[in-house]
Amino acid sequence: MIKEFTKRMLVLLAAVAFAGTILISCGSSEAPAASAEAAPAPAAAKSTLDIVKERGKVIVGVTAGVPGYSAPDSEGVWQGFDVDLGRAIAAAVLGDPDAIECRPLSAKERFTALQSGEIDVLSRVTTWTATRDSQLGLNFAGVNYYDGQGFMVSKESGITSLAELDGATIAVQSGTTTELNLSDYFRKEGMDLELITFEKNDQASAALEAGRADAVTSDQSQLYALRTKFKNPDDFIMLPEVISKEPLGPVVREGDEQWFDIVKWTLMAMLNAEEYGVTSENVDDMKATSTNPNVKRLLGVEGQIASGYGLEDDWAYNIIKMVGNYGESFEKHLGAGSPLKIDRGLNAQWADGGLQYGMPIR
Repeated sequence: MIKEFTKRMLVLLAAVAFAGTILISCGSSEAPAASAEAAPAPAAAKSTLDIVKERGKVIVGVTAGVPGYSAPDSEGVWQGFDVDLGRAIAAAVLGDPDAIECRPLSAKERFTALQSGEIDVLSRVTTWTATRDSQLGLNFAGVNYYDGQGFMVSKESGITSLAELDGATIAVQSGTTTELNLSDYFRKEGMDLELITFEKNDQASAALEAGRADAVTSDQSQLYALRTKFKNPDDFIMLPEVISKEPLGPVVREGDEQWFDIVKWTLMAMLNAEEYGVTSENVDDMKATSTNPNVKRLLGVEGQIASGYGLEDDWAYNIIKMVGNYGESFEKHLGAGSPLKIDRGLNAQWADGGLQYGMPIR
């Protein structure tokens, strides 16, 4: 009995002590004084937007040189479809499309450079996949080019279809989804191949040009770009088959939703501008006279859309005025007005039978 009584008393005393603690922490109108030895709260990490504004430029990870996408011109200035997206981000954030630094990266370097903070955004013909999106601490901010893996051969070889590459020597860039797709396809079809891997795509294509390989494989758009570097580009053709889906787009680090939104909606602004017929040539007139609510919100006349991203109301106006809409950039660097002469295909606007679709800005 004494032991049982003692046990109950201890339980009761513990309950009273616990209640007293609750009353002190929740019921008191004054917080207890902080200990003189208490550590100060850690300073909040700066956002990417703040870092970019302080630095005065956006650092963009690009390819080491793929014509049409990202390559330096004769004066050393980087040009291309992926570079334009970086310039558009700089126009939206800093009001200056030239306030960028292009950092050329290999396929092996690109993700580490983004993870470490060496670059602010990766705009480098990079395929959006489940593992990359979920295991690398990265976020894909959209698709700026719908692509697929293709094959290039010499006309002289007489090869006209993928089935004729059974037992062939094929050049490919290492460390890419292209290499995995190639192995998967040939295994599935019961075909043999001899694989030659290279660190860079232009090295792989050079193997084809030199006759060391029967074919080179990459995203089809890149094959068009690489062919422009050949001494006799017309001596090489693309096979008709496409063996994969390669949605290419800009990538940012996880953990900074504001910057993720800025990059994502920069692309959406360019897509919507094309759909609404707003170009770098007519944007001033459209801003002054358009009665289309979508155009007025896009150009910052009404709605104050950009406040949610920490940007000024003229963010999209600056993108379109200084860089152009999606169609203008595509035509200049990849389309009929470029050396690549790639058809819009899947990258046409949704209203024209393509897959490109700007999310509503409202």
